[in-house]
This record gives sequence, structure tokens and C-alpha cells, in this order.
Amino acid sequence: PQSVKSVKKVLLKASKITTIITMKLSSTLSAIFSLTNIFASATAFTPSPPSPKSLNSKCLHRSSPASSSSLTSLPISSNDDDYGTIVIGGGRIGSLISKNAKLLGRNDSIADSINADGEGPIYIATRNDVLESIVEACPEKRRKDLVFLQNGYLDDFLTSKNLLSNTQSLLYLSVTAKGVEPVDGITSVNPEGLTAATGLHAQAFADRLADLGLKCNVVSAEEYRPAMFEKLIWISTYMLVGTAKDCKSVGQAGSEHTQLVQDIINELVSAVSAKEGISFPPGTIERLAAYTDVVTDFPCAVKEFEWRNKYFYDLGDEACPIHNGLLRECKEAGKLGFDLP
Repeated sequence: PQSVKSVKKVLLKASKITTIITMKLSSTLSAIFSLTNIFASATAFTPSPPSPKSLNSKCLHRSSPASSSSLTSLPISSNDDDYGTIVIGGGRIGSLISKNAKLLGRNDSIADSINADGEGPIYIATRNDVLESIVEACPEKRRKDLVFLQNGYLDDFLTSKNLLSNTQSLLYLSVTAKGVEPVDGITSVNPEGLTAATGLHAQAFADRLADLGLKCNVVSAEEYRPAMFEKLIWISTYMLVGTAKDCKSVGQAGSEHTQLVQDIINELVSAVSAKEGISFPPGTIERLAAYTDVVTDFPCAVKEFEWRNKYFYDLGDEACPIHNGLLRECKEAGKLGFDLP
């Protein structure tokens, strides 16, 4: 009996020791498992490297305070091999067309962000007054890929940079604010849309707009030229008449001052035809009036004079008497924020 009791004590003690060992082993294994999970999570969520810092931020800086909303600081990939397409300018148009593209904002260096050996379109969706710095900052081998989306008369500038044959587009669409659905330039006169593009990357741009449900006509350089001047005539005429007559929108300018609008359009068409030796397709007044109906609420303002109305002003009073006289009236009334030559 005594030996039996001794054996029971030994077995009981051994059981307690086994329990303690099991508990400690379980705790150790649990800790190891937790550490393993933490390590796995940390490995799976390694943050991507920061965007390259700008070494040339001045290349996109604008002197106009109002331009601050047009170019925003946005993250970019380390090189443009990730996206063959680059968009410069994060404003209304740039943001609209930036899907599946590298978007460069105000604080991004163009020189450091564009691969000199890359290829693909580089859309410039900025105001005209920064074009000089953008072209100069772009690697020379890539300048052929620059696509100009600006309003206005660009010929002299493009010629000075040897870029007159580059891709250009006339955007007949309205985007009232970033993120807002665009209004396409589809009119009763032109159901195929009025937006047009020409050059190396014209089809790529048309495809990009098509993905957004917007129309774009790819045209030859010869077809593009009168269309470019027609858009220049629209923006120069309706903005000027609206400003001179205190209209809130281009629609009001067109509806309340129809005859004046038509007189200026006819005057400018004749002046351009004589100066450039080009012919406009019949129906300019009807095309521009129909487009005005589509963007009827667009506000009136005479701005970017050197890129718009200046072309006609420089043709002289003999060629453009109504247009030039109305400009001077606006200046005398204090409605222009710039001096006339």
C-alpha cells in the first residue's frame, strides 16, 4: 500500500509538470504564430517610394493668381514607362483626360518626369502663358510628342519652336469645374461634333475622348487650318460682344446682339481669308451659333489677348474696323485688364 501511494504521488506530480510544460509550450507557439502574422502583414504592405522631388518646379509656375487652380500637385510614377501617355496640367481638361496616364501638376518637374527615350503623346492641358517653359523643359527628343490643346492662335509660337507640325486639337467642349461631366460640342448643325485633331497623335487623342463618350474628328492639316481660325473667331467674337454689352454669357450675347455678332464674324472671316489665303466651308455663322446654343451659359470675358483677339487687332482697322473699334470701346470703359498695342 505504501508503494502504491508513492507511485500515485509520483504520477500526480508528473501530471502537473506535464500540464505546466504544455501550457508554456502553447503560449510560446502562440507568440511565434503572432510574430509570423505581423511579419507577413508588414511584408505585404510595403509603402511605395515617394514621388521624385521637383528640381525644376518653376517650369509650371504661373504668374497669374487665378491660375493656381489649373495646375495641382499630384503624385506621379517614377518614370513614364508605366504609362505611355502623359498629361501636363491638372485643371479641368487635364483631369478629364488623365485616366491611364501620368498626370504632372504644378510642382512636378517636366525635365525629370519625362523619359527622354520614351514614346507616346504628351498632352499639354495648361494655359497658353506657360507653353514656353513647358516646351523648354521637355527633353528635346520628346518634343515631337507634345500635343497642344490650347485655344487661340498658336502658329507664331509653334513656328518659333519648330513645332508647327505637332499634334493640335480644337476642343469644342465645356467643363465648368473639375470633376463635372463635360458638355460635348455636338450641335444641330454638326451632329458629328466639332472637336477636331490633326497630327501624329490625333487618333490617339480621338480614342481617348471616345472612351469618355466625347466625339473628335481626325482631320488633315489642310482641313484643320480653317477650323482653327473658325474657333478663334468664335471665342474672339462672342467674348468681345458679351464684354462690350455687359452680357452674363455667350448665349445672351448671341441672342440679344445677333446682328453685331454676325457682322464681326463676317468681318473676321474675310480678313483671315485675305491674310492667310484660306477658304472657309460655307455656314460659319450657323455653325458657331449652334455651338453657342450648346454652351449657352459660358461666361464672357476678353482674356489671353495676345493669343486671341490680338491676331485680328494686328490686321488693322481697315481689315477689322468693327472688331477693333469694339475693343477700344471696352478699354475706354475699363472692361479690359490689359493695354491695347
